[in-house]
Amino acid sequence: MQLHPKGFDLSLDRISGLLEKLGNPQDRMPPVIHVAGTNGKGSCAAYCRALLEAAGKSVHVHTSPHLVRWHERFRIGRKGEAGRLVEDEALADALRRVAAANDGAQITVFEILTAVMFVLFSEHPADAAIVEVGLGGRFDATNVITSPAASVIMPIGLDHQAYLGDRIELIAAEKAGIMKPGAPVVIGYQDSDLVRETLLETAERLDCPVSVYGQDFYAYEEHGRMVFQSVAGLMDLPLPGLHGRHQLANAATALAAVSAAGYEISQDEAERAMQTVTWPARMQRLPAGPFSALLPDGSELWLDGGHNPHAAAMIAETLAGMQDRAERPLFLIAGMINTKDATGYFHAFEGMVRHVFTVPVTDSDAGVDPEELAADAVAAGLSAQPMKSVEEVLRLLGEGWNRMEPPPRVLIGGSLYLAGEVLRENGTFPE
Repeated sequence: MQLHPKGFDLSLDRISGLLEKLGNPQDRMPPVIHVAGTNGKGSCAAYCRALLEAAGKSVHVHTSPHLVRWHERFRIGRKGEAGRLVEDEALADALRRVAAANDGAQITVFEILTAVMFVLFSEHPADAAIVEVGLGGRFDATNVITSPAASVIMPIGLDHQAYLGDRIELIAAEKAGIMKPGAPVVIGYQDSDLVRETLLETAERLDCPVSVYGQDFYAYEEHGRMVFQSVAGLMDLPLPGLHGRHQLANAATALAAVSAAGYEISQDEAERAMQTVTWPARMQRLPAGPFSALLPDGSELWLDGGHNPHAAAMIAETLAGMQDRAERPLFLIAGMINTKDATGYFHAFEGMVRHVFTVPVTDSDAGVDPEELAADAVAAGLSAQPMKSVEEVLRLLGEGWNRMEPPPRVLIGGSLYLAGEVLRENGTFPE
């Protein structure tokens, strides 16, 4: 981080030149499922991994950003067992070799780490690799993959407008940039017809076989189970292990993606995957720890790193669907960075949240001042006040709680940086 700038270089020239010096490891990868989208990329990657591992496959997984440790970006597949986060020695060695090949040339942190991913994944044998796009698609550093086993486009909304454009169809066109001629494409749930049309036009132009959510595959809840329907038939599965109704569509898209990539998943394997899938900081209920201990007995403490209006709408829908929602008061602890639509994020919780506490995001230079963020929440119709830290808020709620009321439900959200801080301070490290 001291050597290289943050941010993104939206071209492929530098990463391509660096990879050439490293012997083009991106061309020696296991079959790749390449995942783009505004929201749901990480969840899709988690489901794909769970499905393939349930089928006995070894799976590499690249995701970004990390929450607590850099290692989280690189999960190394292992034959006959679940993949594990890269070990220190292997990560340090790959970083040294990539830095030597770069030889001091100007490059971003993400480009360096993408090169590290290709080195690690090409040198460890595996049955599959799941590669999450960092930003956009067309000029993302991961988009040097020339022949993916499948390209997946998850839900698209407005985010990163400074890089990708301020119209939804422009953002969709950037995400569609991961499609490659003749390679299968899976399009997840899209709430915009314009987005869907843009994606389909690109796939048709590139002669890609396409599977579209709502047309070629679908999922719905019935009798407390998930029914997955596709051209191949029906699967009656447990509800996904990740919380929220939107996870039905995410899980369905992963099932379609794994199939499009050429892997067969049995009913038993899909059942096991739905029960074993994990993905931290996405509607994650925090277990016992220093933070939850500050709240009254029976309280619930939830964490979600979603940071744009589209994600906030999904989170709010999940909270609204909880059985005791009417009885249990809901509080929001929010921290955000200055590239996000804070007022749009808060609008999703109007009429649901009793009070918002805004806190600083200390792990980012771009953190919004809590006073300014509280004003954004008020502008969205919520009552809000700035606080110094998450711990201060939880202590305030715990010490001042009226025991005649049901214990509260508390959501910490608005930023993956904040989510990482909370996981670290609560001792709940991603594994």
